[in-house]
Amino acid sequence: MSTYRPDKPTRRYSNEYKVSAVRMTFKPGVMIKDVAASLDIHPFMLSRWRKEYFEGSLVANELNVPEHLKQIPKQKELTDAERIKKLEAQISTLRMENDFLKKWQAYVAKPRKNGSPS
Repeated sequence: MSTYRPDKPTRRYSNEYKVSAVRMTFKPGVMIKDVAASLDIHPFMLSRWRKEYFEGSLVANELNVPEHLKQIPKQKELTDAERIKKLEAQISTLRMENDFLKKWQAYVAKPRKNGSPS
């Protein structure tokens, strides 16, 4: 991850560069911090560019943007049945974790006999 270095010169980035960087973050499974590290920029800067992009204040000349970065993958809309199934699975997992934590709490709270005489 890139770190702030006072001796590092301030760079100016073109709108095309910023839009390309923002669009890299739209790929499935890609994290902002990983894109920022690969471009040697701070993740906060990339997050700010994303905000500007979504607000519409950051636009690029589409002629200079590579073709594979022009198309933003759309998130698949879940049907109600798929959404319910996903939420039920999440509830099941959370219930198991909660039960485990209750058992652990009871185990830790239970007084133990020490094997050595006092």
